[in-house]
Amino acid sequence: MRLRNAVAATAAMAVILVPATAALAEPSSPAVQAATPKPAPEKVLNTKATLAAPLPVPNVPNGTSADKVLVIGLDGLRYDRIAPAAAPNLDALIAGGTFGASLLYTNPMAATSSGPGWSTIATGVWPDKHKVKDNNFTGKRYDLYPDFLSRIEGTNPALSTYAAVDWKPLGDQGTFGTAIDARIVLDGDTAGYPAEDERLTQVSEQVLRDRNPDAAFVYLGNIDIAGHNSGAGSQAYLNAIGTIDGQVGRLVNAIKARPTYASERWTVIVATDHGHTDAGGHGGSTIEERRTFVLASGPGIAAGATPSDTRLVDVAATAFAQLHLPLPAGLDGKSVAVRATDPFDGLTLGTRVGETGIPATVQGFTHTPPTGWAVNNTSMPSGGVEEWRGWSFTTDEFWSRAQRDQWRELFVRGRGVFAVADSDEWDDASHGSGTFDSTLVSAPYSVAGRTTAKIDYATHYRQEGTQKAQVLVSFDGGPATVVKSYTADTVSQAESVSVAVPSGAATMTVRFRYYDASNNWYWAIDDLRVS
Repeated sequence: MRLRNAVAATAAMAVILVPATAALAEPSSPAVQAATPKPAPEKVLNTKATLAAPLPVPNVPNGTSADKVLVIGLDGLRYDRIAPAAAPNLDALIAGGTFGASLLYTNPMAATSSGPGWSTIATGVWPDKHKVKDNNFTGKRYDLYPDFLSRIEGTNPALSTYAAVDWKPLGDQGTFGTAIDARIVLDGDTAGYPAEDERLTQVSEQVLRDRNPDAAFVYLGNIDIAGHNSGAGSQAYLNAIGTIDGQVGRLVNAIKARPTYASERWTVIVATDHGHTDAGGHGGSTIEERRTFVLASGPGIAAGATPSDTRLVDVAATAFAQLHLPLPAGLDGKSVAVRATDPFDGLTLGTRVGETGIPATVQGFTHTPPTGWAVNNTSMPSGGVEEWRGWSFTTDEFWSRAQRDQWRELFVRGRGVFAVADSDEWDDASHGSGTFDSTLVSAPYSVAGRTTAKIDYATHYRQEGTQKAQVLVSFDGGPATVVKSYTADTVSQAESVSVAVPSGAATMTVRFRYYDASNNWYWAIDDLRVS
């Protein structure tokens, strides 16, 4: 294929290599809202494997850091299909690094599609900030939340950055922007993803081995095409994983072949934008479509760890941490090397009791609070669905499997295990007279010598009818005082409440009371911190 716009690079100029034929197919997916244009298809399912001429190696500026990061983006890789595939390179990275699986949001926050998924990975924030809800990219706010490579350039322009993608909208839409030192944008929709993945791998091998980037991103798209064409449950999907795994291995080996490798500290991060159904396809709200992961291997990152508190927004934060750069304000992620201190994540979870729609093998709930915490159910009626009688501790998968498409999937700022009061699900079985009334009580926090205390937590609340939700505090076992009430939907927000500390007070306890509720909605809480 003849290329156009092959711009000679300088230290301040991006290299953009775009195929001459770049038109995308007409959009065909249903609209999320009737007033917006129809979303573009995920990909043109082009499996052409005939290679065009090799790409010229871009003139990547000479990097300045011994700490270096490579992020590899594998489109549409459902993480539970790695093990049955022949994927020794991914297996080795998993064994030598930290592998955190998680689930995506769904509509109305965003579709489980590539536009929102790669925007979340690139920017380090959730769709309620970057505003990409589908593959139209309508309303995108990359001006406020640029990709992590562009942010690295803005933080330290002496660092060298490189990006190579073959899903063309990632370049055209600015998901990975023009501030990047060297940028290759191909069109897998037109030329075929097997062919373009291979060309990107070839040129990226040379960049990683023979040039000196400090931070790089390489995208490979053909696993997603196999998912669409044959389904994630197929042998063809496993074969595609095997092929991409070989390309991942070549990129890693190119790093190890660098003449300066022994004096460098490389981190390799692998992530995906969404999952796939067994039959093929994504964009919806099934667990299989929502499956994502972040895999990281490098200095200070635990080998063989499988934490429950990793989220897709952690890719950008991990890149900054591994380069020893300050974390930009407003990011939703954290480094995968940092473990959460939330006591909920240490709880032992069990399987379903009354929720027969949840698979019996899914472990995901308990009524037993962390040490020092308590759940006050003295005003709860008897009966109801056992999993949700009073405050429970659960996971994204267990809770959202109880009932899909009621916004439970949108608690993106919850991590691992979180607390839930769900009167809607509790009311699905017969119970005694009265309404849902349960209070979650924290362990006491020391406030000795302070005049104020700040309460931080993640919350996800849906309002309906007469239900009420209150945050209360008490000092040294005294009466509880309301410091925050919820009367309207508050979708996955980080909250911060300042509280005056009475003179002489030694401890403060925080309470979350959800009451006067029946077949209404729910309240979820996570990561309570007092400072």
